[in-house]
Amino acid sequence: MNFKDFNFSKKLEEGLKMMGFNNPTPIQKKAVPIIQQNSDLIAIAQTGTGKTAAFVLPILDKIAKESTQSNQVNTIIIAPTRELAKQIDRQVEGFAYFTNSTSFPIYGGGTGLEFEHQKEALKKGTDIIICTPGRLLAHLDFNYFNTSKIKHFVLDEADRMLDMGFYDDIIRIYKSLPKNVQILLFSATMPNKIRTLANKILKNPKRISLSISQPAVGIKQLAYLCHEKQKIETLQKIINTKFKRLNQILIFASSIKNVKKINYILLTKGIKSSEMHSGLNQDLREKTINDFKNKKNKILIATDILSRGIDINGIDLVINYEVPNDPEDYIHRIGRTARAKKKGTAITLVSHQQKQNFLKIEKFVKNKIHRIII
Repeated sequence: MNFKDFNFSKKLEEGLKMMGFNNPTPIQKKAVPIIQQNSDLIAIAQTGTGKTAAFVLPILDKIAKESTQSNQVNTIIIAPTRELAKQIDRQVEGFAYFTNSTSFPIYGGGTGLEFEHQKEALKKGTDIIICTPGRLLAHLDFNYFNTSKIKHFVLDEADRMLDMGFYDDIIRIYKSLPKNVQILLFSATMPNKIRTLANKILKNPKRISLSISQPAVGIKQLAYLCHEKQKIETLQKIINTKFKRLNQILIFASSIKNVKKINYILLTKGIKSSEMHSGLNQDLREKTINDFKNKKNKILIATDILSRGIDINGIDLVINYEVPNDPEDYIHRIGRTARAKKKGTAITLVSHQQKQNFLKIEKFVKNKIHRIII
């Protein structure tokens, strides 16, 4: 199967060819025809599977083939964070270039001037807006954004949005939309709260699942068995041993408290590092991400806010300071390395108290992870 089988508009088809897109990914093969049929959709798929293109391409194709009013917004895409909204916006811009469609990002942070620019874009109309929930609601509350012509409502990383407490915001946005709007829900996992949301807002949705339970082939997985009190010292030794020959190291901790503690200790030991968690304001989060992407800072300690959705190339080593409670979280975390068929290493520090969770992970990935006793 190739992209020609979707019968996209000629301009979009030619654009995909120019960009080197020849064959659709599994999620695209399943999702695009459903979206073209105007059905609601629940899609379970991870980052890196081509899911953004899976919903962006058929929407752009519809817009190109329809005689839409230029002063109306056609599609709302909701993302949990500003970082992910910006990432989606860049992809939309890339594809939209070939169809003459327009898009505009709507997220918080920045200055009052940015809010005014967003306001003007919503009033004048743009084909696609990519938003965070809170900022979109702020605009809706002023009553100048006409949602009566919205045809597509996309929720990306829906499970993360609910984890971050956006359920009520999503419902408020949904209630402002036309009854016949097509809703596309993309999520990496399918917990009960996603089912509850889907039952409330989706109409006879089609369901597809491409949940990946296996790490990428290029990831070398290791487990360091140690006492809880040995973890910081073990972490320092790993960094000191590997730091000089690695580009970037990403360390995951399960709480903001531990992220701050690890970062503070590394800094006091003369190891340059930074921290990333939901307690930072958006401007600082964005600066931290950009510094890490641009290799101004080689070590980043983060909560699971970075385990999904954000695409950063060049991470050589992922370290789990604690064993994740959920095996799927383990897959998401270590999936930050060995991207684009490259190689990488994932090390998990396992204390005696966390052994059972670690055994659950081994069962989930169907592989016995090599152990090193400290």
